[in-house]
Amino acid sequence: MNPYKLSAWLPTTKKDVEARGWDYLDVILFSGDAYVDHPSFGAAVIGRLLESEGLRVAIVPQPDWHGDYRDFKKLGKPRLFFGVSPVAMDSMINHYTANKRLRSDDAYTPDRRPGMRPDYPSIVYTKILKELYPDIPVVLGGIEASLRRLTHYDYWQDKLKPGILIESHADLLIYGMGEQPLRELIKRVKNGEQFQEIKDIKQTAYVESTPPQPTPQPTPQPPKGGVERIVPVSPPFRGLGGGLGGGGGLGILLYSHEECLKDKLKQAKNFRYIEEESNKYEASRIIQQVGNQWIIVNPPFPPMTQDEIDASFDLPYTRLPHPKYKGKEIPAFEMIKHSVNLHRGCFGGCAFCTISAHQGKFIASRSKESILKEVKAVTNMPDFKGYLSDLGGPSANMYQMKGKDETICRKCRKPSCIFPVICKNLHADHTPMLDIYKAVDNLPEVKKSFIGSGVRYDLLLHDYEDEEQNKSARAYIEELIIRHISGRLKVAPEHTEPNVLKIMRKPSFELFGRFKRIFERVNKQNGLNQQLIPYFISSHPGCTEADMAALAVETKGLNFRLEQVQDFTPSPMTLATEIYYTGYHPYTLEKVYTARTKNEKLAQRQYFFWYKPEFRRQITHSLQRLKKNDLIKKLFGRTQ
Repeated sequence: MNPYKLSAWLPTTKKDVEARGWDYLDVILFSGDAYVDHPSFGAAVIGRLLESEGLRVAIVPQPDWHGDYRDFKKLGKPRLFFGVSPVAMDSMINHYTANKRLRSDDAYTPDRRPGMRPDYPSIVYTKILKELYPDIPVVLGGIEASLRRLTHYDYWQDKLKPGILIESHADLLIYGMGEQPLRELIKRVKNGEQFQEIKDIKQTAYVESTPPQPTPQPTPQPPKGGVERIVPVSPPFRGLGGGLGGGGGLGILLYSHEECLKDKLKQAKNFRYIEEESNKYEASRIIQQVGNQWIIVNPPFPPMTQDEIDASFDLPYTRLPHPKYKGKEIPAFEMIKHSVNLHRGCFGGCAFCTISAHQGKFIASRSKESILKEVKAVTNMPDFKGYLSDLGGPSANMYQMKGKDETICRKCRKPSCIFPVICKNLHADHTPMLDIYKAVDNLPEVKKSFIGSGVRYDLLLHDYEDEEQNKSARAYIEELIIRHISGRLKVAPEHTEPNVLKIMRKPSFELFGRFKRIFERVNKQNGLNQQLIPYFISSHPGCTEADMAALAVETKGLNFRLEQVQDFTPSPMTLATEIYYTGYHPYTLEKVYTARTKNEKLAQRQYFFWYKPEFRRQITHSLQRLKKNDLIKKLFGRTQ
């Protein structure tokens, strides 16, 4: 297949459809991103998967949602359903800064042009489709919908919102990575099942107008701070299996949306169950009432097998933007076009991160053969100069890591495998990654491969019981620093203070200090002059102005002048966001301070820039107000 011929892409216009000799379409996809036919772009993955199932598929990228809706009409009705997978990242984070200022560009649009998609395109696109074609089902997917599948706090509207199915009126929501549920849906539809009757596919959510009618009976005692209602439920909600405690037909009935509106503590209690069930092997379905409707969230599929994830990455992507963007730059594509993703999932469980909420904590790893096949495809790109920008994943060094005893993993409800301590059941062998790096670097077309994804140094510095794991971790550190850094290595300690790090679910800052010393030693021994670039967050729940002052002093002592910093931005379905909104920690139900006002946030952020003359006066005044004169001296060499 010639990737530069228009026929190599999925059709985007009626003319494209006719050129293939098609007189109908099975599925029409609507995407808020430019159409880039690459495995890092969700709409392309879904389109190629549907195509591999023998369906006739078209994609409409960045449709105009104003006026007469002609972009939503131009391809007519699909035979099976519409798919809405609007964004590779949350539209509101894409559009707005942490201070709610509208961004002037869009990395997922040609030439960074802003305004090519609405806020909340999942809702806007679906409403238009339901208005135009009320009889055609709409399947909603992507990260925006995935993180909003149940009652959630919306930072940009500053209010609690119901699950997105209620507002969008979509018929079915696929959450997480969509290949497994989508293949099952296609199989069932092909077998003649009516779309509206399909309610038991894992990793999907839908709305019912009939209450589940739970039958009260003695139930297991919920965890401290949990929802006090774990109930068996009646049809149509039975039948999936995998219920709580291993019993089929059990479900978790959350506090209703209306109850959460009245009581933030109930929202906090709900979240613990939502997070735990999203990260379990054998999860329960979750049920939540919204008005006179009920959102039913079926449990997720098990982690993808190696064959399953290979099948997704091995689909016939051109790996390029659609030809209609010729001569235009799509920054999100430019950033990843010479990179290769080794795995999905992350077991870090960081409080502010959405990765596990969408991809899960269990790692799904590609085979060496699949990875090398994609690397060779990258090396054949005409602008490839011999340098791979990233061989990584959500966290770079989790490839092929899993539990030693899977039966223990199947019972686990913890959101993190490495916090507060690294699980003894975790097989954290770095040897498979080293093998991949070596195989890639041995390709004659590759001059150097970089690791651009974040590295978990706590996995590298832990003292494992298995000495072979310790050796592999030490070897990985040396290999990473000597051969796979493009001058700067970015890591994410996020903060320095123990009380903040505990809420963040991040390791002690002392580990970062240890890693810095190793980094400097290896550089010196090998005659290298590379930088270690740490990331930090201000205004995270649990962080006070005094904590930020301590961070400034601590990082100054390590000779850092910080540049990779950000103000905490609440995004749906994270622990930190629930604390921000409710004021309670969902796992302890203790109250937690969070900076919320603009002035409180700016007061924290200023400490990142203590070394800039324009901040010195106001930081000095702030520290005097906090009665931290000793810190003034440590930062500026004087007490006033």
